Amino acid sequence: MADLSNVQALLFDVFGTVVDWHGSVTGELSALGAKHGIDGDWNEFAKTWRRGYLQNTRKIAEGGTGSLNVDVMHREILEDILGTPEWSKFGAALTPEVRGELNLAWHRLNGWPDTVTGLYALKKQIIISTLSNGNIRLLVDMAKYADLPWDTVFSSELFGSFKPDPKVYLGAVKHLSLEPHNCAMVAAHIYDLRAAASVGMRTIYVRRPGEQPPDIEEVKSKSEGGDVDVVVNSFTELAALLAERK
Repeated sequence: MADLSNVQALLFDVFGTVVDWHGSVTGELSALGAKHGIDGDWNEFAKTWRRGYLQNTRKIAEGGTGSLNVDVMHREILEDILGTPEWSKFGAALTPEVRGELNLAWHRLNGWPDTVTGLYALKKQIIISTLSNGNIRLLVDMAKYADLPWDTVFSSELFGSFKPDPKVYLGAVKHLSLEPHNCAMVAAHIYDLRAAASVGMRTIYVRRPGEQPPDIEEVKSKSEGGDVDVVVNSFTELAALLAERK
């Protein structure tokens, strides 16, 4: 294993790394559709919603304009989807109040099976925090909903941009009164880890089903010829590795 002896804080990506956004959002969409007697490809709806978020956050990270509040962004994307011919029937069935409640599905995401146990084990050893593009209220609500025991919550909203903008990573490191090499980014997305590494942070890749695009090669650790420090299958595995540190 790569030497993580000097790492004092773990900064976690959240959507997909800590929580199963796809299963959670698809479930809420399916239940709402059934309530209104509407069938649809809820799996694809959830993916389209997520794709819009990724496109918008990346655009802003690269200097474009748009809301820095993901709740606002998610609602704008939702309205766009419901306005398409494919989903117009579903949209017609939803009042503004119901749409607002549906938008909060992103506050009610379930953790992966290892998430809660793993985070509690890690919290005993090291500082654990979010470093997410989600806005602060979303992250706080999600932590309460899914029992995520963060020591602190960092949102890109605080730093005026979105990941993978370097200033987001450096902003979080500064607020922890640490140097980049004393912090490790934990994520299921290689672009996030590469951006963190570019500012001097350590990198821990967590394998999560469906999170890595199929056109991306298998992520490997540096000891295996790859470009991240550590690869694990779960947070509990990561906790066990850190417990072995001298």
